[in-house]
Amino acid sequence: MTSDPADMPPPPLASGIGRWPPVLQWAALLVLSLGLSALLELSGLPAALLMGPMVAAAIVGINGGTIRLPRPLYLCAQALIGMMVAGAIDGGIVSTFLDNWPLFLGIVFSVIAMSTLSGFTLSRLNILPGTTAIWGTSAGAASAMVVMADAFGADTRLVAFMQYLRVLCVAAAASIVAHLWVDGDAATPAIVWFGAIDTVAFAKTLAVAAVGAVAGRLLRIPAGIFLVPFIAGTVLSTTGHLAIELPEWLLALGYAMLGWNIGLGFTRPILAHARRALLPILLSIAFLMGFCGCLAYLLTRFAGIDALTAYLATSPGGMDSIAIIAASSNVDVSFVMALQTARLLMIMAFGPALARFVAHKAGGRERRP
Repeated sequence: MTSDPADMPPPPLASGIGRWPPVLQWAALLVLSLGLSALLELSGLPAALLMGPMVAAAIVGINGGTIRLPRPLYLCAQALIGMMVAGAIDGGIVSTFLDNWPLFLGIVFSVIAMSTLSGFTLSRLNILPGTTAIWGTSAGAASAMVVMADAFGADTRLVAFMQYLRVLCVAAAASIVAHLWVDGDAATPAIVWFGAIDTVAFAKTLAVAAVGAVAGRLLRIPAGIFLVPFIAGTVLSTTGHLAIELPEWLLALGYAMLGWNIGLGFTRPILAHARRALLPILLSIAFLMGFCGCLAYLLTRFAGIDALTAYLATSPGGMDSIAIIAASSNVDVSFVMALQTARLLMIMAFGPALARFVAHKAGGRERRP
């Protein structure tokens, strides 16, 4: 998953855009987001309503912006996206996993092994300190990785930067690949922003999202704000107990808030802190993405999965941004989400022990840069 505002470093000292009043910073972010979203939408890029605000927020953050998305709004966005994906899934997600579980586990453990090897290499070469490299390269939920990294004494600023940069790179690459895969003759349906809605179904959808988000928070489930509404919505929808109703304007707002939350994490102090390791970090992300691309090829070659479904299913996070891209593309959403969810759960289960073990083998006491 994407970043959690509570896990973000404190806002930087005011400079550049940061000298503006917050209302002007938000106004600039909104205008820039609308412009970039419109440009990407016209180009036919999937998830333009996510990528435009994400890039706009990164521009604002790097130029000194001090605004941050309020935590409640971020949590609401995650819950809404969970319900949106649930509405796009058919009843085959469980059977999809059960029918393919050896394949799923093999792919998941391959991704975990490769990301761990990447972290081990960065730590062993003294490019990054101790367990920071392990947590930063872990292909799991970004916010969960930052929280666990802090608990194990890693440099949370570097971990956050590495995780958010991976999410940005993966989302951008997935959007471009999905766009290139679209049949040029296929017509893109027009978005009806303010169409008629079933108010009863809409109210029930919001209620399930709210209850699921609260449950995920109280139960302390990793990425629970997204996962619990997603699972509850999927079960209720596929069993005929809920018709998920979410208007396009509300989904667009949720996409924008998710993109803002990711993009605003890129600030000058974080870039300055990570500048020595920036090239190795980018290389490690590219290496992991390339490895996952190879896994996608194997899925298409030996399992008969269509190429775009395989690519999105094996993309190394974040799960919510991949979910948005999958839902806006002609892919098997059930397969994509089953594999993405399996990867997240496995990393949550084995991540802490694996990080400690690998950091010990790398010789790693924490060394702050």
